[in-house]
Amino acid sequence: MTDNQQVLIGGNKKGTQIFLNPAMANRHGLITGATGTGKTVTLQVLAESFSSLGVPVFSADVKGDLSGIAKPGKSHPKVTERLEHMGVTDYSFEGCPTLFWDIEGKTGHPVRTTVSEMGPVLLANILELNETQGGILHVAFSVADDQGLLLLDLKDLSAMLNWLAENRKELAKEYGNIATQSVSAIQRKLLVLKESGGEVFFGEPALNIEDLMHSDFSGRGVVSLLDASSLYSNPRIYSTFLLWLLSELMEELPERGDAPLPKLVFFFDEAHLLFNNSPKGLIDRITQVVRLIRSKGVGIFFVSQYPNDIPDEVLGQLGCRIQHGLRAFTPKDQKAVRVAAQTFRQNPEIDTEQAITELGVGEALVSTLDPKGRPTIVDWCLMAPPHSQIGPITADEKNSTMAKSPIKGRYDTALDRESAYELLIVREEELQKKRIDAALELEHEKTAAKEAKAKNKGSGRQRQSVLESTLKSIGRSFGSQIGRSLVRGILGSLIGKRR
Repeated sequence: MTDNQQVLIGGNKKGTQIFLNPAMANRHGLITGATGTGKTVTLQVLAESFSSLGVPVFSADVKGDLSGIAKPGKSHPKVTERLEHMGVTDYSFEGCPTLFWDIEGKTGHPVRTTVSEMGPVLLANILELNETQGGILHVAFSVADDQGLLLLDLKDLSAMLNWLAENRKELAKEYGNIATQSVSAIQRKLLVLKESGGEVFFGEPALNIEDLMHSDFSGRGVVSLLDASSLYSNPRIYSTFLLWLLSELMEELPERGDAPLPKLVFFFDEAHLLFNNSPKGLIDRITQVVRLIRSKGVGIFFVSQYPNDIPDEVLGQLGCRIQHGLRAFTPKDQKAVRVAAQTFRQNPEIDTEQAITELGVGEALVSTLDPKGRPTIVDWCLMAPPHSQIGPITADEKNSTMAKSPIKGRYDTALDRESAYELLIVREEELQKKRIDAALELEHEKTAAKEAKAKNKGSGRQRQSVLESTLKSIGRSFGSQIGRSLVRGILGSLIGKRR
């Protein structure tokens, strides 16, 4: 493999270039370091290199800084100095083909998924449900599947939960007890999710995974950037969405095995958000995804401040390590530095623990995997400068890029086809009509019997009162808002005309 087929990370103090073998990218990686030490630029450099090799890249853009990857960078004395130190001569400034995505659809193509595709496990994590509530959510999905009801958006799920509560006695034999208090608790959390942007995120057209794996006309891999600036304030939605995306990739992509280049490289910025306060079941699922997705040719790079932000069972799967500087101001910081140093294969020429505290901006300790998948000894690396612009592009520049997007218009208009919500309305209407017909027939029989006996003028008013009482009783028995609205209409029609 020639140098131009590898990913240039930088050069050590002696000027020897340090590369990442792209065939090892599906063994995953870790980028760590304190705020302001250069993690985002390192991510940018790696993304550029993979793109130039024809490998598509996906990354969340938490701070908005990564959008500069779409625009060529500019010469600078420090850039020239770094390139000369590394012995790089064939260097040019250029941007990458870029797609911008945004869950809200404001600064990029809208990103949506359906409730069914998200599934009960990940949705329970977003809603922070306890075990009992999570069990009821699983029941809702099972009943929907058994009865052919599509759960596409939040109103579908809400209608499904209402239907479970109303029919809990009939469902208990097959699915177990369904507590109305738990259903109400889930409904309240759905309302919070809706107000947090969930109503926009859940729906159709859902994201097609293939749209994240394009190449441009020159063969360069397209870099997909998700605007996560607003999602960062809602870490549950942010982390669960990215985990869902990884799960979809694992399920949809065919087995690929080891190959010279990965199929896709996925950068998970602010990775600690994925693991903070996550239940063990979810951690187990993340670990499984990281292990299995390698065979699909997908490489995952976690980006965070400290290595111990990542659980050991996941950390052990990350072959490439890039450690930027850490500051040991407190005993906790000192412990984190010690842990970071221990994750490397030691170099006798470097005091790894001390070096971590002495690294400058744009410097890192690096260990990659050799062609046999073995970790290389750690080396002090001066990171390569990016070919593209450091820092964000302007809103006008982003709009110009969006206007030329190959998927322009594909996701812009939301769809609302017939699903659980609409079908349950029809069921409720039919059921209510049967109940009202039965009530009217019963009232007719009672009226006929009374007319045979009654001979005074007030008997007509008595019949009306019995009818009103019966229908209102039915109205009170209906569990859903839809049912109550329908009965109010019927009552208004029947009683109003008589009056």
